[in-house]
Amino acid sequence: MTSQIEPVGLTLEQKASLLSGRDFWHTEAIEAAGIPSIMLSDGPHGLRRQDDQADNLGVHDSVSATCFPPSVAVGSSWDPEVAARIGAAIGREARAAGVSVVLGPGVNIKRSPLCGRNFEYYSEDPLLSGVLASAYVRAMQAEGAGASVKHFAANNQETDRMRVSAEVDERTLREIYFPAFERVVSEAHPATVMCSYNRVNGVYAAQNRRLLTDVLRDEWGFEGAVVSDWGAVNDRVAALAAGLDLEMPGTGGSGDAEIVAAVRSGELDEAVVDRSVRRVLALTGRALPPSGDVDPDEQHRVAKEVAADCAVLLKNDRDTLPLTTRSAVAVIGEFAANPRFQGGGSSHVNPTRVDTALDAIRELGESVTYARGLADNAIEIAREADVAVVFAGLGEKDESEGFDRDTIDLPAAQVELLKAVAAASRRTVVVLSHGGVVSLEGWHDDVDAILDGWLLGQAGGSALADLLFGVTNPSGHLAESIPLRLQDNPSYLNFPGESGHVRYGEGVMVGYRYYETAEVAVRYPFGHGLSYTTFEAGELTVTATGDDSAAVAVTVTNTGSRTGKHVVQVYVATNAAPVRSPARELRAFAKISLEPGETRRVELTLDRRAFAWYDIELSRWVVSPGDYTVQIGRSAAQIVAEAPVTLAGDVIIPVLSIDSTVQQWFGHPIVGPELGKLLAGQSNRVESSVDWMRMVASMPMRQFAKLMAYRGVELPTDALPRLIELSKGRARRIDSTRTIID
Repeated sequence: MTSQIEPVGLTLEQKASLLSGRDFWHTEAIEAAGIPSIMLSDGPHGLRRQDDQADNLGVHDSVSATCFPPSVAVGSSWDPEVAARIGAAIGREARAAGVSVVLGPGVNIKRSPLCGRNFEYYSEDPLLSGVLASAYVRAMQAEGAGASVKHFAANNQETDRMRVSAEVDERTLREIYFPAFERVVSEAHPATVMCSYNRVNGVYAAQNRRLLTDVLRDEWGFEGAVVSDWGAVNDRVAALAAGLDLEMPGTGGSGDAEIVAAVRSGELDEAVVDRSVRRVLALTGRALPPSGDVDPDEQHRVAKEVAADCAVLLKNDRDTLPLTTRSAVAVIGEFAANPRFQGGGSSHVNPTRVDTALDAIRELGESVTYARGLADNAIEIAREADVAVVFAGLGEKDESEGFDRDTIDLPAAQVELLKAVAAASRRTVVVLSHGGVVSLEGWHDDVDAILDGWLLGQAGGSALADLLFGVTNPSGHLAESIPLRLQDNPSYLNFPGESGHVRYGEGVMVGYRYYETAEVAVRYPFGHGLSYTTFEAGELTVTATGDDSAAVAVTVTNTGSRTGKHVVQVYVATNAAPVRSPARELRAFAKISLEPGETRRVELTLDRRAFAWYDIELSRWVVSPGDYTVQIGRSAAQIVAEAPVTLAGDVIIPVLSIDSTVQQWFGHPIVGPELGKLLAGQSNRVESSVDWMRMVASMPMRQFAKLMAYRGVELPTDALPRLIELSKGRARRIDSTRTIID
């Protein structure tokens, strides 16, 4: 098979040619060696395949394809099955079109609601993002098309995106910005990983060996090809040495020539070229002729079904929803007739068809009137109707790849319309369409119900109508917090940076982690979502299954009168770690469907990582011994059940140095008592008060020893070196599962 071809017999020039694109969307072929060209195509919510004019910004047209809900909506589904159905459906279209690699999914974290590309990403939480993306990748690749998880790494803004350096500390990278990538790589084995444009701590991602080799390959075991984002390579030789295999798009041979020259001059080992060639050859092993038939109607049906699982019912006062078919309904707003259903830029799909909410509402309702806005008698029809349904949101000119927003407010004209309609109508429902979070302030309290559709793909209009009339029960939950003010967002003062740098000063306190820890009120919290039925959590049990893991079981009952889907959200809270930790963190979830009155026992596993934090001194994940609280939440802000669990965790015996603190020396389980004995004989010269010890606790031993000498306390010359050596030799296995870590 092609994937087994070694670079033996190929000239250096031929090998170098395989490491960059033939053109905008295709890899290079060497027909004499049996090496085919493969086609890559934009995703991730539908194919953007271009036959003629090519671009990576969505400027030129593409061949029609099914436009599924973008990741912003899929995130709100909280359902791996939704992500998998979309991945499989796109995979079928890719196979039929002869596309070998689809550029998606995007798993970057929503650090700020202003990021113009947030519609392509799932969530502000890495667990939710990683689980959904893994399901998408597995399903897509099962159909034969390869996936390209992107954009690695710390690509959380569009401002200055091709140069800006994301300044992120190691713990934050490990706990927030890496985990979704890590999960997809380790669980779903994507064909490719795409590097981002930006720099990470000063080094371009495309030539960042620590990212592309040390972490991605050596730690996570990635075996596929690393491909550049289109135009992301600044130094081709440095990128290749760092672990970037395929530069896209083609450069007309200039990058190939740089590689050849570097090898000829001795700057680059040819073995590095061979290594990347093997990976690209394995990728070209996915080359298949177009095969299989795709039924556009069936694909559209899938798009509608998954869209219905993604919308979030934020508010429903007075049981305004669902609408009845007999109600006189006034539909207001341009988006009802000309829907906004996807984002702008490289992922912009040319849909096979588009459902409008207005047409679908007219099919379901017996009395429906319509006005585009204030100038079209909107107030008059709202006053005469039983309920007014206003469609509002953001247009493509307001948010897109390539630029960030500067506000989360709706356009002023829309806010004016919402308030005027609410004042005139008996009841008012607002349906939102947008890719990034929008503020609900200034009109939220005036309306009765809010259905947030985000961006729902080409079938979103009919899906929204079904949700409004109760044909489908809403089951979406927020994958990102909706703040009361933009200024409340933890990244506010550091976004989008300045002078070519953006400092991730909020650290691990991203999204709900910050809001809950700092007790900052939000309009709607992460995980919030209403239904036309009700659910109650019953008995919760948490059982330790080892020193660093636990099993969770909770009883859930549908206490309402409709069949509905419920998301079981499991959070973990603790103060056991010696670092500042969020008030709680999502550590497991499951979406279940229950009939009215049905009760189900839901069982979930909390593995080691559910309790771990990243220790930057040990460069590893650590589970601290101590007490943990496992919580069941309706959202990150509303906990309905909780239970404690105590874990033995990791016993850490650190290696001391002369620069370790007094607290570390005295707190050391082996060295501490020995040091105490040495000082005990001179207790009359050693201040032992609690206040004094608190003052010197953070003092390095080097300075402490000098201070003691000044006070007349002389330690034996070999005492400190001997105790340091004692600390080095204490690592040993306790039993089959636990290790003392030195």
